[in-house]
Amino acid sequence: MTTTTPRPQRPARHLRPGLFTYAVLVLFTVGSLFPLVWTAIAASRDNQRLAETPPPFWFGANLMDNLQVAWSDANMGKALVNTVFVAGTVTVSTVLFATLAGFAFAKLRFRGRNVLLMLVIGTMMVPPQLSVVPLFMAIAELQWTNQLQAVILPMMASAFGVFFMRQYLVNALPTELIEAARVDGAHSLRIVWHVVFPAARPAMAVLGMLTFVLAWNEFFWPIIALTQDNPTVQVALTGLGRGYIPDQSVIMAGALLGTLPLLVAFALFGRQIVGGIMQGAVKG
Repeated sequence: MTTTTPRPQRPARHLRPGLFTYAVLVLFTVGSLFPLVWTAIAASRDNQRLAETPPPFWFGANLMDNLQVAWSDANMGKALVNTVFVAGTVTVSTVLFATLAGFAFAKLRFRGRNVLLMLVIGTMMVPPQLSVVPLFMAIAELQWTNQLQAVILPMMASAFGVFFMRQYLVNALPTELIEAARVDGAHSLRIVWHVVFPAARPAMAVLGMLTFVLAWNEFFWPIIALTQDNPTVQVALTGLGRGYIPDQSVIMAGALLGTLPLLVAFALFGRQIVGGIMQGAVKG
């Protein structure tokens, strides 16, 4: 009787980044930060200096003055409050509705499920410009012109969000877990709260981040539905470009003011966002 001795296992090899990897990372980092740095540099100069050749590549002394002018001329305080409210409401509603609809399409069995899913996905192929006229007629009939609900209501649900959550929950949420909860006597609302939401939390974080950024930067519909009296940030910035010779430094200062809240949000919640993405990638 012969015995075979087990082969010694090789130690795990740890991948070490090389010089080329660091060079690529530095290149992409510089390319990503350049627009923001250039916006800050342009906001710290005056209009005459920005028109010269070559343009400035370092900060000037007019940053605070230009920020103050942009804040007062563009009604930026009210615009920031309105945008936070609009983007926050749209994000919460989109994540909630997309998670519920995604769970229904992924795990529930009902007649016409595939047809309804195809209709939802098909709405993503319709250009949003086609719905502007009937949508404006609807809000005018409801007397919502220049009111925030005119911007919030059309964005409260997202076909992409429904499809995104459905694709995630198909693999991340075991059907046996739902059946076990039903055997234990849990009703549908309890299953959603205690089973679906915990399993979908990573995807909900990613969808919430994407929705908040899109809602914050939304320009096309708010510029139609709102005015400078009750603006969002993107609508307020259009008031800085008026005049025979627009002051580019003040426009850049306004753009910097409109970008800072997003940077603060990523600085505060960046770890949770990245953690949600990585957890979702492992579960998927």
